[in-house]
Amino acid sequence: MGLRVNTHSVMFRMGTVITRPTGEADMASVRKRSWITSKGEKRTAWAVDFADATGARQRRQFDTKREADAFRVEAEGQVRAGTFRPEADKVTVSTVVDQYLADCRGRMERGEKMTRHHFETVEGLIRNHVLNVEYGVGGMKLAHLTASKVGAFRDRLRGVGVSVPLTRKVLGALSRVLSHAVEADLIAVNAARGIKVIARRDQGSTKVVPPSKDDLQRLLALADEDFRIVILFAAASGLRAGELWALRWRLIDFAASEIVVETRVDRFKTEGTTKSDAGVRNVPLGAGIAPILRAWKLKSRFSKASDLVFPNRRGGYVNHDNRMHRSFRPLCLAAGVSSLRWHSLRHFAISTWIEAGLSPKAVQTFAGHSSLEMTMDRYGHLFPSETHKNAFDAIAASLLNPGGTQTAHVG
Repeated sequence: MGLRVNTHSVMFRMGTVITRPTGEADMASVRKRSWITSKGEKRTAWAVDFADATGARQRRQFDTKREADAFRVEAEGQVRAGTFRPEADKVTVSTVVDQYLADCRGRMERGEKMTRHHFETVEGLIRNHVLNVEYGVGGMKLAHLTASKVGAFRDRLRGVGVSVPLTRKVLGALSRVLSHAVEADLIAVNAARGIKVIARRDQGSTKVVPPSKDDLQRLLALADEDFRIVILFAAASGLRAGELWALRWRLIDFAASEIVVETRVDRFKTEGTTKSDAGVRNVPLGAGIAPILRAWKLKSRFSKASDLVFPNRRGGYVNHDNRMHRSFRPLCLAAGVSSLRWHSLRHFAISTWIEAGLSPKAVQTFAGHSSLEMTMDRYGHLFPSETHKNAFDAIAASLLNPGGTQTAHVG
């Protein structure tokens, strides 16, 4: 039975007739190559020839037939799926890292949600771990970085003692690098997306233990007058350190009795946007705090609308690390609460909101958390659960008094 030329094309290779439907890309072929170098040495290699989805001819060369056959199968699958990218087999992860970091640096210089502190953190994660010469993946070609290879990288991180939280941050950084490669059309799939880091039960998220009211009172009793106001405000507003030191008078609405949080300052004294979009928020100002701030404003040499609420002596940004070293840590030692950190004041504020009966959603909003899941993961154990308690009380009563009602009322 003859071939129908209008529906099939014919390809002759090594004496064999191969047919395929017209319009389909050529299937990959493996052939042996032999040549003599300029020094007269005889060399042999195995070449894989194929056409990509656009019809462009591609060729890869390997030392052994096994390697060539393995690549042929992989390339054919990628061409069929439309995920083949010719540069993926040429470009290494380290090359894409350089491109990604250059893009981040440009964003930092333009002020596009990339502070200097954020940039250095991301760069440190990538250079210290992703490009680590012992267990990293920097030298790997993009085409070879599959999900299983990323999983193996994760396991190596854990094997050398990298903690679960840090491993998650490293994989997150790698995922952003690969997303950049996808945008550059170097690869079609981000192999790091969806790779999970499973922790033991005792390595889960640590529940927040806020300082007690007695602890806070001891701090306030020993603090000097000016620093007492800063501590009191932090413990009432729940602002992060960077948000507090970037707060300006124009962002305090005494009439509405609330604070507008919209910026933060990092350790390089660079002011930028909040940690996340949810960080931009309005936080109520307690009635007892408002008059204290009014008095502070009258006393301050820097009381213009554009001035910082808590500046240094020259009206500029406070050096947070310096303030912690010189003031806060010595104060904690003197008060007998040396385990407290500055962030503990934020935990204290949020715990008082929960104690006052605010809903989880309201707490999330005022705290500036990016998700309700984050709020509940850290502070869920502090929310009273009267509904559950009432239900279990009713169930217990029905078991102890079989003749009575067995209906549990859930309020």
